Amino acid sequence: MLGKFGNNGELFFEIELVTVTGEKFLVETLLDTGFTTGWLAINSQDLEALQWPLVAPDIEMKTAKGNETFDIHQGLIIIDGEQMTIPVHVGQEVPEFLIGSQWLEIMELTVNKPEQILKLSKIVQMKNLSR
Repeated sequence: MLGKFGNNGELFFEIELVTVTGEKFLVETLLDTGFTTGWLAINSQDLEALQWPLVAPDIEMKTAKGNETFDIHQGLIIIDGEQMTIPVHVGQEVPEFLIGSQWLEIMELTVNKPEQILKLSKIVQMKNLSR
């Protein structure tokens, strides 16, 4: 899966979010290596269109901005052409779609900024990652 660099060196990748009715939305996500305990974080406003089921409410997490509360939902996404179910952190203070460093457990990150090469490649068989 090819990505692109942001103006300030950010790492962006596109994934698809799949609603409960099967509609797909292509979104640009920021790889946040500081988001170490999750796969995907979205703003609570974005959840309305997706209607993903709630798994666990009011989970407190430490973030760069301090402690924040998230709801965990079961989300359906397509990443690198593969559809999978993952736990999704949903919060009010999430400024953009974030993918966490959990992806680096199952995908290899290749970065060569001078050559503008940025990719995530599957290294293990992906499956449903909901816990």
